[in-house]
Amino acid sequence: QVQLVESGGGLVQPGGSLRLSCAASGFTLENYAIGWFRQAPGKEREGVSCISSMDGSTYYADSVKGRFTISRDNAKNTVYLQLNSLKPEDTAIYSCATGDTCSNYGLVYGKDAYWGQGTQVTVSS
Repeated sequence: QVQLVESGGGLVQPGGSLRLSCAASGFTLENYAIGWFRQAPGKEREGVSCISSMDGSTYYADSVKGRFTISRDNAKNTVYLQLNSLKPEDTAIYSCATGDTCSNYGLVYGKDAYWGQGTQVTVSS
């Protein structure tokens, strides 16, 4: 069964850190670019970060640049998103998805895109 599963979300105080995981089963993650997205209540989904499959090049939205880091461990079939210096405005459901490549604007979707169910990140004191 083809599946993407996110984990690692939770409640954290402003300035804190979390590491989100996007684990694949049923297919090889290293063949795909992976994008992280987030959606807060009442807001549109935002592309946060992307990592390519070919050369590991990355993309970050301006809102998270310098605070978030994306990486991949192909041996574990997993992509990570390290969230540092978290702010209340980072509160959202974070999801990962597969694509063909990363552009200057984020993930470029392929013919078939796989999505995870999302993990909640809440930044609050």
